[in-house]
Amino acid sequence: MDLDALYMQFALDEAWKYQGLTYPNPAVGAVITAGDKVIAIAAHQKAGTSHAEVLALLCAYENISQTSLEIDPLDAHKAHAFLLSLPSGFFSRCTIYVTLEPCSHEGKTPSCASLLCALNLQRIVVATNDPIQEHSGGLHQLKNVCFGVLQKEAEALLEPFVIWQKRAFVLFKIAQTSNGKIGGGYLSSKTSLRHVHYLRSVCSRLLIGGNTVRTDRPTLDCRFIEKRAPDVMVYSKEDCFDRTIPLFGVPDREVKIGSDLHFLNQPSFVLVEGGEGMLLALKEKIDWVLTYQTPKLSANNLTYNIDMNLSFLHQAKKDVDLIIWSKRID
Repeated sequence: MDLDALYMQFALDEAWKYQGLTYPNPAVGAVITAGDKVIAIAAHQKAGTSHAEVLALLCAYENISQTSLEIDPLDAHKAHAFLLSLPSGFFSRCTIYVTLEPCSHEGKTPSCASLLCALNLQRIVVATNDPIQEHSGGLHQLKNVCFGVLQKEAEALLEPFVIWQKRAFVLFKIAQTSNGKIGGGYLSSKTSLRHVHYLRSVCSRLLIGGNTVRTDRPTLDCRFIEKRAPDVMVYSKEDCFDRTIPLFGVPDREVKIGSDLHFLNQPSFVLVEGGEGMLLALKEKIDWVLTYQTPKLSANNLTYNIDMNLSFLHQAKKDVDLIIWSKRID
């Protein structure tokens, strides 16, 4: 692997940490080098806040100047203003690697393409184009651009964003042991549980099966991160549920019950949690599977007895757990 590909892989790996969490924005990563030394790695973290390029530039500033920032790095407008106030040529010996074409669009955040153009970096390495026509065009504003480094990998990272422009992106969450067992209470580490709650907090709706509600009597909130609980759709042909269970007692959220899945035709991000029955019912509608695999063996009988072909996209560690992103393939 050449250096451009290596640094772009660093940017991709960082972006995967925030996959789904940036909804409705895409997951984007950025790396900045000076010479052959990496001086900053960052990723977009939340919609409406600073983009990956900006966070990486702020980190690079701190490393170059050995000075701590006095602004909130997530405040995009303050961050852009600060970077534009630096002496001319401050980043002139730097190269930035970005997994997605810098945005030309002025919206909740200023244009990253305009910022990079003004900062006059030595090189700008971009993996792939912005698929939204209104946001694209940033490459045409920039000089010294190298395009297409790890483009295929960047497009895989971008797939949820592309899908939820036209319909629901459906992500099925699985927590299991190393021998594929799913029963017996909490299986995942606290870090993994917090990650699930972050996904719940940003998804458009949480979809769960009726049998899970009746058997597990879940809460399905975001208490581990103290965020608003997601709206819930209980997939069931019959409305025969105990309304005193925690699921129905969480304030400021909507719980619907039914078997009509037409809402999946609307642009959105739908997180699915459930057992074998739910996986079978949604088999043809699932886009990706997110697996939290804990390093233990279990004698519990519960598992997923289903045939489904998957393609591994990315894996990383969450505390002791292995987190695996996979795509359903026909």
